[in-house]
Amino acid sequence: VDTPKQMKALPRYLTLNESISLLDAVDGPNRERDYCILTLFLNCGLRISELIGLDITDMQDDALRVLGKGNKVRILYLNEACQTALKEYLAVRRPIAGRDADALFLSARNERISRSSVHAMVKKRLSEAGINASEYSSHKLRHTAATLMLQNGVDVRAVQEVLGHDHLNTTEIYTHID
Repeated sequence: VDTPKQMKALPRYLTLNESISLLDAVDGPNRERDYCILTLFLNCGLRISELIGLDITDMQDDALRVLGKGNKVRILYLNEACQTALKEYLAVRRPIAGRDADALFLSARNERISRSSVHAMVKKRLSEAGINASEYSSHKLRHTAATLMLQNGVDVRAVQEVLGHDHLNTTEIYTHID
């Protein structure tokens, strides 16, 4: 006799209104950088490792070259919100020299932004938006992107491509949310 499969918990995600509140709450120092990072998480479903690995040269017009899991490269086409956020950030990004000169996102110490800095920024911005930061993380913003795409009629195969999933059943987790 087969044992019954235990239901897995569905991924936690922000609603569209919560996502908008999160972006609206971004202010203060590093406003453009943080807004751009959050916009990319919420619109492109990037993994944190993909985000911190981005270089300025990865941007081409309305596309972004992303180095994903397993050193797989994928091209993401940027919507208007992402393009605007990137333009506004690049307008205030200070030029630097050294090994991290090509890094897209910089820390206060003019180095490539670290995973822990991004985690801390996401938690801070969630709290500022009045969202319980203990329930969400940068990876939950990836879940949010996938869920909102599916809720707004994007084909599950297209979502699979955007997220860089090898197998469709990984992406199908998000189809059970509705």
